[in-house]
Amino acid sequence: MIVAAGALGVAAVAGSACSSSERAAGGGTSDGPAAPETAFELEEATIAELGSQMASGERTSAEITRLYLERIESLDRQGPGLCSVIETNPDALAIAGQLDAERAAGNVRGPLHGVPVLLKDNIATADRTTTTAGSLALEGSIPPRDAFVAARLRRAGAVLLGKANLSEWANFRSNRSSSGWSARGGQCRNPYVLDRNPCGSSSGSGAATSANLCAAAVGTETDGSIICPSSANGLVGIKPTVGMVSRSGIVPISAVQDTAGPMARTVACAAALLGGMTGADPRDDATASSPTPTDLTRHLGEHGAADLSRLRIGAGRQFFGRDSRVDALMEEAIQVLASLGAEIVDPAPIPHREEVGRHEYEAMLYEFKAGLNEYLAELGDNAPVASLADVIAYNEAHAEREMPFFGQEILIEAEGKGPLSEAAYQAARATANRLSREEGLDAALEEHRLDAILGPSGGPAWVTDLVHGDHFSVGSSGAAAVAGYPNVTVPAGHVHGLPVGVSFFGAAWSEPTLIRIAWAFEQATRHRRPPRFRARVDEV
Repeated sequence: MIVAAGALGVAAVAGSACSSSERAAGGGTSDGPAAPETAFELEEATIAELGSQMASGERTSAEITRLYLERIESLDRQGPGLCSVIETNPDALAIAGQLDAERAAGNVRGPLHGVPVLLKDNIATADRTTTTAGSLALEGSIPPRDAFVAARLRRAGAVLLGKANLSEWANFRSNRSSSGWSARGGQCRNPYVLDRNPCGSSSGSGAATSANLCAAAVGTETDGSIICPSSANGLVGIKPTVGMVSRSGIVPISAVQDTAGPMARTVACAAALLGGMTGADPRDDATASSPTPTDLTRHLGEHGAADLSRLRIGAGRQFFGRDSRVDALMEEAIQVLASLGAEIVDPAPIPHREEVGRHEYEAMLYEFKAGLNEYLAELGDNAPVASLADVIAYNEAHAEREMPFFGQEILIEAEGKGPLSEAAYQAARATANRLSREEGLDAALEEHRLDAILGPSGGPAWVTDLVHGDHFSVGSSGAAAVAGYPNVTVPAGHVHGLPVGVSFFGAAWSEPTLIRIAWAFEQATRHRRPPRFRARVDEV
């Protein structure tokens, strides 16, 4: 990843621990981890706590921003070499200073005022940070306008601290890819155990937030790319209903399934960040029903009470049975929820889960080609590439840097597809929608009168393998992802020191209920613990 070199806040493309040959393998500047010698002043600080500190005058936004930039310098490019941040915003300190001046004048925009936030590097920003989806083919690309999400966060007073690393092209490039690897950023590392994978595609958003390099971060998901890295990095992640958050200005995969969402260390922080991102966008028709920007933290337990009485939660047993250690954590989660008053319906199977995947993938190939060509066309005549075909050609011409470990067979397969008017596409998408929605998740929720279904968010992080690619073992994100419905993951415990999350997913627009459940579970268990940058599991 490429972060500020020299003066803090000045973006750089070389000279960091994750640049040049070391960047490809994710190597740092030292032979082993270098955990901080002293406690970080803002470790585990919540958005509310940062706001309180700024309101009291204890700290300024400029001071908070400086501390996070220094943390990025010491841990991301040096020390452990997390490779979670591709570049920092050269204007971050100046923006923070402007927000401090606003606060001093009595103008506080809301709970995000002056709070530093990282964005995944597929979210467009029309400033001095680039937007590349991790690809060298878009290196130096400055979009003509902010993504709607970025504009909303600016309006809410957030300091856009920089761009987080990701699985290149949001992990829609190769069947042998390593999550968290991009040609621009190198291999992102899991801050709990450095030889382990942070999952993806929102890898950098997850690793950076967990390592306290920012107050929170924005990720994106098509199928699991917020939920899995949040779980693997001990975070809360919210994958909202498609349409709650605009997709305009975000490098796409699927116009049907894509969404941005918050990744944070607490449910309250994730809810606050999501509230600052929502709203109807005329450039994204799916947002017509989106709530106006609001404080979603009001859906947390009333008066601090973690009470789930009158809620019915189904146990997604079909997602169990792949890892006995993860299953044990899920059993504990079920007992906690029952102790909080929830009625557990066990089991609560979702029909057609095994059938959906092939239809989803076929549809996404078409959607990726159409969406990416549209996004690249909007970059204008000065864009380095103008189509998916150009990206493929660029990768072939620069294979040594772009494809040192895995290829681009998914890109090539997508390029071979026709327009969205083709009958094959329409049939694939219609089938995926039907099986995942009315005959899938909707049917399960209605049959058992459920408010939510729970399942494991993922297994313990696997050892990063640049030769063979990822080793996914456990997960339940597909049910909500293909349907376009909300999903919230919250830490549920650890396996050999590696975090594991539990997911709560439900019907479209059920975010208030899911946030309430996740918050109650979090308050009752407090499983989140900060990472300590161990080199191997046997050091935990």
